[in-house]
Amino acid sequence: MTGKKILEYIKSIGIAILIALFIRAYIVQAFKIPSGSMIPTLLIGDHLLVNKFIYGVHPPFSDKKVLVFEKPKRGDIIVFKYPEDPSRDFIKRVIGIEGDTIEIKNKKVFVNGIELKEPYARYVDSYIHPRELDPRDNFGPVKVPKGKLFVMGDNRDQSYDSRFWGFVDLKDVKGKAFIIYWSWDSESNKPRLERIGKIIK
Repeated sequence: MTGKKILEYIKSIGIAILIALFIRAYIVQAFKIPSGSMIPTLLIGDHLLVNKFIYGVHPPFSDKKVLVFEKPKRGDIIVFKYPEDPSRDFIKRVIGIEGDTIEIKNKKVFVNGIELKEPYARYVDSYIHPRELDPRDNFGPVKVPKGKLFVMGDNRDQSYDSRFWGFVDLKDVKGKAFIIYWSWDSESNKPRLERIGKIIK
């Protein structure tokens, strides 16, 4: 193989790596579900694709997002930097956007005084936690500040979310989960073929 051929291969590989890095940074990123906080919508072992450009992208060396097509809205399932440890990514459902007033009464979620209809929510514990114990089942009311989001897991009795650690900053939102491309059931040690290609909503 000539030196010219080797140089062409190196150039091609370099371009492919740059394209892959660009896609991962600004367009689509893979994400694996590590916990059960989003059951039944998302299961442990689901592998997702996250749309990173829909909420805007961060240019290099900037905290400000550009090319914002839309802002996160109620019901979106988002991946974001965990506020208590930004090195970790969390995934939850948006319940409240800036200006909304959130209140939870005996497990029922109210936004601006209106009870949410939540067919996706799961409750496994019939016991109602009093406000004095923790904010799981009775919370607020709180108003979502400007530039923030209130998020919760669908597995309401087993999710560590905005009820416990507060709001998500819009600038820390990485993207919107939109499809399951692979799912592995570690308990039965086999793939969940029926979940592959499922649109997330």
